[in-house]
Amino acid sequence: MDSQITTRYARHHLLPEVGPEGQARLGAARVLCVGAGGLGSPLSMYLAAAGVGTLGLVDGDVVELTNLQRQLLYGTRDVGRRKLTAAAERLADLNPDVAIVPHETRLTAANAGEILAAYDIVVDGTDNFATRYLVNDACVLLGKPNVYGSVLRFAGQVAVFDAARGPCYRCLFPAPPPPGRVPSCAEAGVLGVLPGVIGALQATEAIKLILGIGEPLVGRLLTYDALPMRWHTLRVAKDPACPVCGECPTIRELTDLVVTCGVPVGSLTAAELRAKRARGERPLVIDVRRADERAAAAIPDTLHLPLDALEQRLGDLSPDVETIVHCHSGVRSRQAAAILAAHGFARVLNLEGGILAWQASERA
Repeated sequence: MDSQITTRYARHHLLPEVGPEGQARLGAARVLCVGAGGLGSPLSMYLAAAGVGTLGLVDGDVVELTNLQRQLLYGTRDVGRRKLTAAAERLADLNPDVAIVPHETRLTAANAGEILAAYDIVVDGTDNFATRYLVNDACVLLGKPNVYGSVLRFAGQVAVFDAARGPCYRCLFPAPPPPGRVPSCAEAGVLGVLPGVIGALQATEAIKLILGIGEPLVGRLLTYDALPMRWHTLRVAKDPACPVCGECPTIRELTDLVVTCGVPVGSLTAAELRAKRARGERPLVIDVRRADERAAAAIPDTLHLPLDALEQRLGDLSPDVETIVHCHSGVRSRQAAAILAAHGFARVLNLEGGILAWQASERA
């Protein structure tokens, strides 16, 4: 064996569970990372560093400045470049022995089968439900293990979905959530280090699968909350009625799932709300913040209805009344407005900038 290769993987060779034979298995493995963003960055770097022989990357985006808070695969000089161009350079520098195969495209029902078929393991680093369900269905139909991960705000999840010996993603989540129920990271934010934690765990699970060691997260969902620093493991059972991996499957071919992450809603400024009230108009203004936030400052003549209680109180509201929703800065209220719009509230608006904008307009 080449002395440089032996030196590179020396710490692996010291592990009885890996050793030279295990390292050879890593070198022969073919792993596909769907997504080269927050999760794709750490998991692709650790898989490349571990010596996974062929590493496929699926992504069609360019590097944006907002990516750099968490996507350590890229640097400031990469802003504006194609992600896979920059990623291939970085990963080749990290480990030139790894064959990087870029798939610069959006994964669709038309290309997923062909792309995934060339790999042993698929690692899902996507950030949207449509691709997540597509990856799951393709993995079940092709008989591939799917190493799943997701992040939002301060929390993340990891699991291994392998229909040959356990449940699939649809067994846990049969259908995507209603529009507006789950905000994206762009809407709700994400702690920059969180994808590093979850992505590293996904890489760990992929390596365990290649080596055949340990206990993969098959039939288990590992959840992580960074704020209280708590981990939980939840058992996930195979659903006999699952439409793709159940006893009588109805999904036999791939289709593109149309998922609306949020229902488009209109907005208005604090000045426009003040003008409405000055004209004698009295739209229903709903404050979706927590009680402690409202106690500190509140817009007069508003209904307090916290976001987490909104759907339980829909029956108390009239879909025909003009409704304006506000929070602290406009993020949670946009989510609340989308929930209302999805339930038939045709005259709902989001207050841009929330109470911060209202207070600023008061001083103007």
